Amino acid sequence: QVQLVESGGGLVQAGGSLRLSCTASGSIYSIVDMGWYRQTPGKQRELVALIRSGGSTNYADSVKGRFTISRGNAKNTVYLQMNSLKPEDTAVYYCNAALVANQYWGQGTQVTVSS
Repeated sequence: QVQLVESGGGLVQAGGSLRLSCTASGSIYSIVDMGWYRQTPGKQRELVALIRSGGSTNYADSVKGRFTISRGNAKNTVYLQMNSLKPEDTAVYYCNAALVANQYWGQGTQVTVSS
């Protein structure tokens, strides 16, 4: 079992920045990849950024060059630095931890970008 707790969401003006944090507890040594997803009402949850155990990263095209995903030294924390935010980035952001045979989700944190 892995528990994920997110923090850092909020309201920001377009062009501003936010930093999301996600801390994992439980079977953290079984975590392979960690990532951030987002969801808006009526739409499917979509991948924003992913960081693998080896350190490689993937980003959605819509956030490349603006968002940066990173992991803390203890490997059980993942961050999402979001710069140059746009109104279309408004969503609930979810932290994800992928194990070999399972995955876990955080409770979500709201990010709202005003124009």
